[in-house]
Amino acid sequence: MAAKMFIVILLFYAVFNGLDTHVQQNEVTFDQLLSRTLVNKREPWDFVYSRPLRCFDMVATEGQFTFSSDHAHLNCGVFFIGEPNEVISIELSMVDIDCSQGDIIKMFDGWILNGDIFPSSLDHSLSLSERYVDYCTSGMSKGLFQSSQNVAMMLFRVHTARKGFSVTLKKHINPFPCNIISQTPAGSFTMVIPHQRRNCSFSIIYPVEIQITKLSLDQSQSNDVALERPGSDCADSDDFVVILGGNAIDTSKMLPITDLCFLLESQTQMKIGCDNTAVRMVASGRYINSVSFQYRLLEHNELLKVKENTVEDFCSLK
Repeated sequence: MAAKMFIVILLFYAVFNGLDTHVQQNEVTFDQLLSRTLVNKREPWDFVYSRPLRCFDMVATEGQFTFSSDHAHLNCGVFFIGEPNEVISIELSMVDIDCSQGDIIKMFDGWILNGDIFPSSLDHSLSLSERYVDYCTSGMSKGLFQSSQNVAMMLFRVHTARKGFSVTLKKHINPFPCNIISQTPAGSFTMVIPHQRRNCSFSIIYPVEIQITKLSLDQSQSNDVALERPGSDCADSDDFVVILGGNAIDTSKMLPITDLCFLLESQTQMKIGCDNTAVRMVASGRYINSVSFQYRLLEHNELLKVKENTVEDFCSLK
């Protein structure tokens, strides 16, 4: 698959000390993580699906997952992901760790990937420190945690053997999803912000062709027909959509490719050869804003052609 390798950097000691005192790296491709996820998907059953939890894991299935250490595991992380229209709840149980000896279980509302954070601090309603919940400092009421979007993460550290815990993952429908990571490299989605002052993004961690099929901003609507408006600059608009490309998942570190405050035929479809493509909508809160789009993975020959016609290191600009 065309997606480049991501180096996943899990921040453990840094979680407690301003995110800058200790960094530990684990290498894995994002495709490998997703292949584990898709293979393990289950339809609802009367019984609870369960399996062991790995030190470094991705979970997309509702069920119970149990970690048991056979030796010291000093830097571990689990990525949780749901469908775009879901949020995730995580319940800890059977916890047997020693917080006094430096063991850690900490939840994060979003993902930390390659040292970047999703959703960006500019797009989340909570401050960065509020997005971390520490089991050892009793921040988790009854061991419960719920995400604000379809992704969440757990960081943990266990110093001794025969220690562990269980996590139960449940998913809940989110009527107005905001800040989403797509599990798949192809699909379609409509993002709606109803009378709320906020920023929302939809991230596709693959090089894709994306097509904007419908746009409704500032009380005006467009489908396949271009709107007749003077100029094409969105600088003065409080409500707009921006298409971003880059190799980071933090939208504040991605490069804007085009702004849309009304739909033009020349802007509706584009091929982006970066590791990550994002549709980001900024809303003033005065209107019901929405954007519809569809996307597909670029074929290998398309990706090569896109890169030939792209400014060198475009995707790596930060």
